[in-house]
Amino acid sequence: MNQKRINAVLEEMSSRGIDHLIISEPSSINYLINYENNPGERMYVLLLSLDGNHTLFLNKLFYLDQELSLNIVWYDDTQDGAVLVSQYLQEASCVGVDKNWEAKFLMKVMEHANDECCFEIGSICVDHVRMIKDEEERQLMREASHINDLAIDQVIQLCAQGNMSEIEATQEVTNILQNLGCTSFSFPAIVAYGANGADSHHEGDDSMLHAGDSIVIDMGGLYKGYCSDMTRTVFYKEVSEKQKEVYELVRKANEAAEAMIKPGVKLCDIDKTARDVITEAGYGAQFNHRLGHFIGRDVHEYGDVSASFDMEVEEGMIFSIEPGIYIQGEFGVRIEDLVLVTHDGCEVLNHYTKDLLVIG
Repeated sequence: MNQKRINAVLEEMSSRGIDHLIISEPSSINYLINYENNPGERMYVLLLSLDGNHTLFLNKLFYLDQELSLNIVWYDDTQDGAVLVSQYLQEASCVGVDKNWEAKFLMKVMEHANDECCFEIGSICVDHVRMIKDEEERQLMREASHINDLAIDQVIQLCAQGNMSEIEATQEVTNILQNLGCTSFSFPAIVAYGANGADSHHEGDDSMLHAGDSIVIDMGGLYKGYCSDMTRTVFYKEVSEKQKEVYELVRKANEAAEAMIKPGVKLCDIDKTARDVITEAGYGAQFNHRLGHFIGRDVHEYGDVSASFDMEVEEGMIFSIEPGIYIQGEFGVRIEDLVLVTHDGCEVLNHYTKDLLVIG
């Protein structure tokens, strides 16, 4: 167990008047007690209590090969795990519930709770703690991003050969990441040629490269439990003046946002800085997503770099900066780095060049 992290969550609970917190997200449970489990359809819950009587609910199907310093309640497939959880909430007044916990479990707990107990989404108690990475996490994120830099170079070299379809190039990403030390990918990679690059979440198909195509490569690996994520856009054999203009504009937006990051700056203002660069050049409508997202154990964690998120950044936060311009029927450009907020600025975790590259 990581008592320091648990204590931080308990402080968040106390400040919000939550006396019990139901945590069901496996990555959050792992973050707090150093135990990894993939429960599938079965209930899997860590119940934190302000009185210190923390309980883990485990189906007997699961395998536990370590000592955990908390109560463990085992149940089998003939028992209703949610009813067991409710039995530990009879004295509760306010229960925080994981934002992703399935209704089939929550409804059963609420049905058996005491009449005075209230329920509310309590994930913020864990999310706020996870937003600030400790030194060990920061180093793992540096290492994961370094591997991603090496991996994307190999993918670009494969694309330069010009004989791979999108789906074939995408399939190579996993092998490359694993050969460099990752467990697997942190999300299914995107390799999008030409007009397909205008779909920001394109799924690879049998498209082949043609001279003048942009190639958007968005990829990340899972390394020692932590995710990487980066995007680079390159061009095959030749690049038009319009493509050059758009590319340099996206790069300018990326670097302008990164240059302003430091503790106290608002996430929404970082988004605005990049968005203004693109909007003022006439491509505002073609930048159709938030500027970035938080990342760590999950590739998308709580927190957005967007107009709707006015939180001030703090040292230890890690998030993406990924402006893009997507011109339907023609091409797309996205450039993405991960950044770590430092005491007086930010450390860009990706070091692969952002110079315009023409390959092949």
